[in-house]
Amino acid sequence: MSGTGGETVFAVADARFAYPSQAPCLDGVSFAVGRGERLALVGANGSGKSTLLHLLDGLYFPASGAVSYLGQPLTEAALEAAPFGPRFRADVGFLFQNSDAQLFCPTVEDELAFGPLQMGWRQDEVERRIADTLALLDIAKLRARAPASLSAGEKKRVALASLLVLAPSVLLLDEPTGGLDPRSQSLLLEILDGLHVRGITLVTATHDLTLLPHLADRVLVLSEEHRLVADGTPDNVLADTGLLLAVNLIHAHAHRHGRLVHSHPHQHVVAHEHTHDDGSGHTHGDPDDGGGSEP
Repeated sequence: MSGTGGETVFAVADARFAYPSQAPCLDGVSFAVGRGERLALVGANGSGKSTLLHLLDGLYFPASGAVSYLGQPLTEAALEAAPFGPRFRADVGFLFQNSDAQLFCPTVEDELAFGPLQMGWRQDEVERRIADTLALLDIAKLRARAPASLSAGEKKRVALASLLVLAPSVLLLDEPTGGLDPRSQSLLLEILDGLHVRGITLVTATHDLTLLPHLADRVLVLSEEHRLVADGTPDNVLADTGLLLAVNLIHAHAHRHGRLVHSHPHQHVVAHEHTHDDGSGHTHGDPDDGGGSEP
């Protein structure tokens, strides 16, 4: 079932996947995505979030089970055939976690022109779409810049622009705020919210629980056993401490205050620090370094 009750964009049925010579990283996953949804995939590193996005994008294919787009099985043969293949590639954009893996042209303008030119668009239409997209993301000033010279936040916006120039109806986002400073994070979240208002379907993989209310209206939780174990609203998922502990998205961390020892949950994020007064007037921190990236 999709979360909106409207048109089903993606349907995943009992999908299983394993990388060569490795244990399965998705084990019997089933769900649907409705048109216009904001869906987040969460789980500990290595739970299969990125792999699942790759299945939805037709970059990988399940060893068993099925993935479909608008009712059409998403297979290698289907993606190689017209009209489905070209339509799917224009309809569905994938924002990689590492922007450097997505940007390869000499200038920002070339990045935005690449996709439309591959689709055979007329030159005047390509130029119009480039101008509109640069304006939408407020990056017109970067038009002649080399992507390699940009900041992390600018690269992320250019990578997103290279997808939006094709006017996709679906965006798949792999840790879109990863590596961004707070200002760039906030700007990107505003952009994604605007795209949602425009009706674009957003599917985001993240392990940053603090972003869930800003990224999604529905959350799917993957366990470290690579199974789908929960499907709910951000509020419901964030309130379920037992679930978050079980899937290793938070952990119980013990602290000593003089003779008193207590524990409370912490999210597994790249780093966090908090301080306690040890009674001597001095404070001490306990940084918790987790995170990383999955295959």
